[in-house]
Amino acid sequence: MTPPASAPTELPASSSGPALFARYAYPPNRRGSCGPADSQGFFANAMADPAGQELRAMAREFAGAWPYLQLIADATGLDDPLDRRVVQAYWIGSPRLDGIGVRAIGDSMEERFRFRSGPFFSNLSEGVLAGGVPHHSFHVFCIYPWIGLLGDERRAEQALTVLDMCRIRWGRVVTVTGDQAVVESSHLQWDGARLTLGPPTVETVQRSTDGVGLAPEIHDGDQVTMHWDWVCDKVDDQHLAWLEQYTRRHLSIVNEHRAANPAPLLG
Repeated sequence: MTPPASAPTELPASSSGPALFARYAYPPNRRGSCGPADSQGFFANAMADPAGQELRAMAREFAGAWPYLQLIADATGLDDPLDRRVVQAYWIGSPRLDGIGVRAIGDSMEERFRFRSGPFFSNLSEGVLAGGVPHHSFHVFCIYPWIGLLGDERRAEQALTVLDMCRIRWGRVVTVTGDQAVVESSHLQWDGARLTLGPPTVETVQRSTDGVGLAPEIHDGDQVTMHWDWVCDKVDDQHLAWLEQYTRRHLSIVNEHRAANPAPLLG
């Protein structure tokens, strides 16, 4: 996939909110999981015009993420759902999330999911009352339908893989070779009762295609985030700490409330 010849080969570290959103949203979009049908167009717009109106319009087509961005912006006094601070809070985490009231989160969940979950909506709301906030890991672990399949022996392995790849992972770069990077990171484990993070192992992920990628340049030893099989960004200790904090928070919630989780109804 090649953007226009005039486009840069990577986005600057100080890239706009829409560009940061694209870094994390593109991996599932290219798989057809969410967002606009034209994933190549989404990628090309992110590269060629990362602050442009066309990229902004395409971002609104991510039906899973967009309402969370709206919620974070509205609840924290920001006008733009694609403000960099909003985008970072959703994908990575930020103390901004803990300033959002339970009622605002609950009202958003009710608007989106009450009709689809019916009498099981009260089970979903337990995740909010237990401390869930509008972070991507909340959607993956407390809402996403694959959680409900962990108890099915026929589907548990597939469900675990999807949950692990859909969450935003983090790790340290071991080596970079061309379009790929070897990263040491922890993966999800399921013991039949609890979902936890296992010991670090190495995995190979994409950072670009034919030298063109959305992520910044990375080197051996860098800390990075990943979504599905792509590197999304290079992060510092503080951002990594926030990502781990909110991931572990929502893992704890789903482990405590999994028996009542309505996720299979929300697919």
